[in-house]
Amino acid sequence: MTGTNFERQVEQHYRFNAIVNVLDSAFYLFGASFIAANTILPLFVNRFTDNRLVIGLLSTLSSSGWFLPQIFTANWVQRLPRKKVGVVNVGLLSERLPVFLFVPAALLAVRFPTAALVSFFVFFTWYIFGAGSIAVSWQDMIAKIIPLDRRGRFFGIANFIATLMGVLGAATAAWLLDRYAFPYNYALCFSAAAIAIFLSWVFLALTREPAQVSERTPVSRRAYWRSLLDVLRTDQNFRRYLLSRAVVNLGGMATGFLAVYAVQRWALTDSQAGRFTISTLVGQALGNLTLGALADRWGHKLTLVLGALLGGTAMGVAALAPAPAWFHAVFALLGFGMAGFIMSGLMIAFEFSAPDIRPTYIGLNNTLGGIVAALAPIIGGWLAGAIGYRGLFLVAFFFSLTGGALLYRTVREPRWRESWRESE
Repeated sequence: MTGTNFERQVEQHYRFNAIVNVLDSAFYLFGASFIAANTILPLFVNRFTDNRLVIGLLSTLSSSGWFLPQIFTANWVQRLPRKKVGVVNVGLLSERLPVFLFVPAALLAVRFPTAALVSFFVFFTWYIFGAGSIAVSWQDMIAKIIPLDRRGRFFGIANFIATLMGVLGAATAAWLLDRYAFPYNYALCFSAAAIAIFLSWVFLALTREPAQVSERTPVSRRAYWRSLLDVLRTDQNFRRYLLSRAVVNLGGMATGFLAVYAVQRWALTDSQAGRFTISTLVGQALGNLTLGALADRWGHKLTLVLGALLGGTAMGVAALAPAPAWFHAVFALLGFGMAGFIMSGLMIAFEFSAPDIRPTYIGLNNTLGGIVAALAPIIGGWLAGAIGYRGLFLVAFFFSLTGGALLYRTVREPRWRESWRESE
């Protein structure tokens, strides 16, 4: 397909694709709010054990499962004329199915608590690594079907609507956790998550993606790995960005411990996790509404810096909070910062590279950052045992602000220097 014909088809289907992908995002986040990895799932695990390393393992799996597989699938995705093949066909079994299995895992807790915890971790690992295995194909598909000058607004609107759905889901989760006894309350939350996440897949499958064959000659796996080293060696700006992002990711070492700390310190109920999730999602909604337009106008570097600073501020407030009500501000700040860091962390990789090697940059961006993000909660669990939760929050505060400063001082906004932008 010629470039002109491809661009014509992108414009022809833009409105339809934007709508179905907004609906995908809305139902996915609605479902994900019932299994929030920073609030609800840590408290579910805490029902079985108070071991901080086991609780930290949840955050480690969340980061490593999403990020690490991407570098291994990027070469395959790069050769696909339609990226939807990976997102829809593979994603049904690798990402959507295991969420349904959370339900029997929770119900095992009635008689076999150890088996319940082990099976939950098995199915959660399947789910999160399955999501990571299709992440590059999803990101590259979005980059194909949403023109560059509308991506920030698309993600901003999609995430804003999705976040409102997430608030509804989190409120429902809080009610379920308060209304029903353990483990039936969690089993109901997991059921709602599975149904909503499957419905999001239905909308995703409706995407109309025009085929586009890469002009690059397919390379062997060995040559592909060599090309990764070439990118890291020759692209200094991208290398500086990866280093800065790694430091910011270290600031996430405490995220999975915030809800556990608040519940333990002030003897709160598990339903408070749902309310903290609402605060997170309100922050995300406000962040998505403002930062998407900001990124379209000024570039994604600025929103990444703001995200790092807000995340660091959240950790500082958590360390000093004198009452549980303060944690609503903590999670709102965290959500606002996450909105910028998630959105721009995905999209800035699109702008470092030419379109035909975009999956390679996406894979490097997410996998190398994911290695640090996976190690951070393990370090956080060790620090929590050594210096306490409040000391951990202060260490996270330091890394978040340092990473934001590095992004601001050492990384050039890629949008203003790359000539291939005009061809997208």
